[in-house]
Amino acid sequence: MEKWDLYDKHRNKIDKQIARGDEMTSDEFHLVVHVCIFNPKGEMLILQRQPFKQGWSNLWDITCGGSAVAGETSQQATSRELFEELGILYNFERIRPRFTINFERGFDDYYLIEYELDLNELTLQTEEVQAVKWASKEEILELIELKKFIPYYESIIAFLFEGRHHYGSVCL
Repeated sequence: MEKWDLYDKHRNKIDKQIARGDEMTSDEFHLVVHVCIFNPKGEMLILQRQPFKQGWSNLWDITCGGSAVAGETSQQATSRELFEELGILYNFERIRPRFTINFERGFDDYYLIEYELDLNELTLQTEEVQAVKWASKEEILELIELKKFIPYYESIIAFLFEGRHHYGSVCL
């Protein structure tokens, strides 16, 4: 059973944990992490979710993501998720999230990295991932339009590509 630490609206950890799927009160939140891997050509590694995976079955998604489990920092959760889903060992301990999006039930940290890898050497988590490929921003936006990709805001996809080399929202 997966347990989550809970946080207040200011992202202070509170002295409470819940099991995945348990109800949270309106003033309790949890932590989710996402990784976007880009190759030197500026393409993002995307994955296709399994047809039997609950939520967004068969759809393409950004490189990987998931909830932090109890006791994990954002960076530890990110390393674990990337290894579990794709078999990639990467140390995020000295990296801050590029940005955080607040959603209704929590905080969603996004890590953007450039990392060259051979897709044939990945170990896909059979419970979650059926396929991977490199995709340009335009290809991802087309997949969204065709309803074959999780329906992220187009502006978020654009920001992932545009903001991958620096922190902040100002183009330097």
